[in-house]
Amino acid sequence: MLALDKVCAGYGRMRILHDIDLRLGEGEIVALVGANGAGKTTTLRTVCGMLRPLSGTITFDGAPTAGRRPDQLVRDGLVHVPEDRALFGTLTVEENLRMGAWTRSAAQAEKSLREVYELFPVLAERRTQIAQTFSGGQQQMLAIARALMAGPRLLMLDEPSTGLSPKLTWTMLEAVRRIRDGGVAVLLVEQNAKQALAIADRAYVLESGSTVLEGTGEELSGSAEVRKAYLGL
Repeated sequence: MLALDKVCAGYGRMRILHDIDLRLGEGEIVALVGANGAGKTTTLRTVCGMLRPLSGTITFDGAPTAGRRPDQLVRDGLVHVPEDRALFGTLTVEENLRMGAWTRSAAQAEKSLREVYELFPVLAERRTQIAQTFSGGQQQMLAIARALMAGPRLLMLDEPSTGLSPKLTWTMLEAVRRIRDGGVAVLLVEQNAKQALAIADRAYVLESGSTVLEGTGEELSGSAEVRKAYLGL
């Protein structure tokens, strides 16, 4: 579904990514783990079209992403939830959700609305509440739910556990697993490597903008050398 081949990218003259290789198939959770500054967020921004690769190729669903704007990629089923959530703070929960369905028909939006309310019941209970009055965990649920309203085939999540308690973090990651089980592939960036690897089918370790290791979540989390050298565990 998603393939990165020798992708280099950065900001201005500063190159962050160096020959990144990555594969993600349908129905997979693939985690990107590594220390702060390893290039995880930059990878997601490059895949979704916010940054243009300096070299290398990215293909989504068999077609190159070069030349396609972020909004076009959303229409094609590639949706990104940034770390800062980017909610419309003064709008209600349901208004935020409906904004996420701007590419879809009214019937599709209503179907997705029922599905996200089932996934996150607290959003249904508080559908008329103003988004900026939510707790951090509730805002993260809303950000993910709004992304699901676009009908993604691939959902990219950047640090969904930021600012959450350990209990809420596990609740959030269990929701990610349910999203995968519903047929949506997930590319997950998560600072808490232990928890990310626990739910990932496969994972890549990034170091200084390069992919240095790959394997199943179980393989990487079970290696003492990997845990010490790359994951800070």
